[in-house]
Amino acid sequence: MQLLNFRQGDVLLQSCPEMLPPEKTKLPHLVLAEGEVTGHKHQITDGQAELYRFDQDGTLFLQVQSETATLTHDEHKPIQIPQGTWMIRIQREYEPEREGWRHVTD
Repeated sequence: MQLLNFRQGDVLLQSCPEMLPPEKTKLPHLVLAEGEVTGHKHQITDGQAELYRFDQDGTLFLQVQSETATLTHDEHKPIQIPQGTWMIRIQREYEPEREGWRHVTD
């Protein structure tokens, strides 16, 4: 099975063929990430989907139930995400002067 990836700005969706972990919390929204600078959101605006947070480490999982779901953001083109389960990753970068990692801000 080929794993798929979709990227929109600093948000990466990776196909996740495994079952969702049992220790998860269903979130009442479909916002995958909020921009710290602009306030714009990476969010599902069309299609049937549910967003979960893995209780152990906070990883987000998107479960798309419809044929596709639309991921939108004010500064990026919409992306059609196919049906399935997707792990959400936020791009990080290393800052040598702070000797640490930080999430990239959109």
